[in-house]
Amino acid sequence: MRPAPTILHLDMDAFYASAEQAAKPSLRGKPVVVGGIGPRGVVATASYEARVFGVRSAMPTAQARRLCPNAAYLSPRFTLYRQVSEAVMELLHELSPLVEPLSLDEAFVDLEAGGVPAETAAVRAVGEKLRRDIRSATGLTGSVGLAGAKMLAKIASEAAKPNGLVVIEPGTERELLGPMTVRTLPGVGPATAETLRRAGIHTVAETAEAGEAELVRLLGKAHGAGLYAMALGRDDRPVVAERDAKSISVEDTFEVDLTDRTRVRTEVLRLADRCVQRLRAAGRSGRTVVIKVRNYDFSTLTRSETLRGPTDDPGVIREAAVRLLEAVDTTGGVRLLGVGVSGLADFTQEDLFAQLATEREAEELAKAAPEPVGGTGEGGEPEERPRRWHPGLDVVHEEYGAGWVQGSGVGRVTVRFETPWSAPGRVRTFAVGDPALRPGEPLPLVGGAPEGTQSSEPAILPKSLSPEPPASAEGSEPVSGEEMSSR
Repeated sequence: MRPAPTILHLDMDAFYASAEQAAKPSLRGKPVVVGGIGPRGVVATASYEARVFGVRSAMPTAQARRLCPNAAYLSPRFTLYRQVSEAVMELLHELSPLVEPLSLDEAFVDLEAGGVPAETAAVRAVGEKLRRDIRSATGLTGSVGLAGAKMLAKIASEAAKPNGLVVIEPGTERELLGPMTVRTLPGVGPATAETLRRAGIHTVAETAEAGEAELVRLLGKAHGAGLYAMALGRDDRPVVAERDAKSISVEDTFEVDLTDRTRVRTEVLRLADRCVQRLRAAGRSGRTVVIKVRNYDFSTLTRSETLRGPTDDPGVIREAAVRLLEAVDTTGGVRLLGVGVSGLADFTQEDLFAQLATEREAEELAKAAPEPVGGTGEGGEPEERPRRWHPGLDVVHEEYGAGWVQGSGVGRVTVRFETPWSAPGRVRTFAVGDPALRPGEPLPLVGGAPEGTQSSEPAILPKSLSPEPPASAEGSEPVSGEEMSSR
């Protein structure tokens, strides 16, 4: 334990939802939920306005909609979140060379390694300046915890939410932790908490009073001894700049259970390709391929196969994933599939059969390729599949400029035209195939319109000053750009 609170933990406040509110003026101060928008989607982040209604992270989106039907439900935009995260992490690296990212919006910082004096006043000043710098650089807020150990710094940042700073002075740990529930301690999940509850242990103070021997008897040597130390406020884990990933995986939940064996196989191949892309982006290879299958009744199973050596070859990983799938009964219906690679390494071992496997798979996919949706147009050319306009997606219109998708359906897409630096914008609707409308890129949250960005000013004029849309002939389809009334 350090004699001064020189470990800092930063946690951005409702990160995804706050970023969406900053990007969309019409959503500021209103409930926003980011995550999967389908019937089987899961909430990634809810704004504080939505949390008032009981919406929480990891909650099924369908349940969130029942609790807060008037919230804006948006698909994640990870391109934007990564941009903001990079700006925040850059500020953290200015404080110290030892920065341990936990996710896009959370990290530990060793201020002692950055030369900050081991004094409460000095570290508090650094924490306050960091909060101001983050607000200035991103337009978002973050909560800061400062303590002499990682566990305590994280507890402090949680207590500081939203947009605050809490310092835990060394020597006050046990007094602070005592009345807290055992779930506060790292590594205590529902199963461990239930085991402790049955033994009459509910708080951190009761955990410490139980003694190390009793905790080891209940939870095993490693877990019990570690939990006892944390209950006493002891945590000697260092801030580690490089966290080595143990595995890389991807998974998808389907809106409708998959019962067609060919479709299941196609999805596994697609997931294997995505997994390889992430593997290569990280500059890694792996030797164990894992598939995950969740059935219609929520029963989940995994199957794995260890290869002769580490590889990042898509043909080898696809072939292994398909072999594993063949041993799984999917006739009842599959609601989730996943493909992962573990046993990571920084080198690859060439497989002489990889090229052959890739070529064979390509031939099979070519034979099984489905006909284009919508048939063929004039001259026998396949018609273009309509675009999918997910809520929250960035778009650009040739006339109205930048905006975002509010919703789509029945061949129409509704767009609100506004930017992070504009007033709340006007809403218009278009045909889903309107050639003037195209996907856009996230705009910066602060700093005003970048040079060359088309303004959305025509869309945010007061209604009385907006030009009337051209009238369409009676009985004809609405013209592109028809104005819709505000909800």
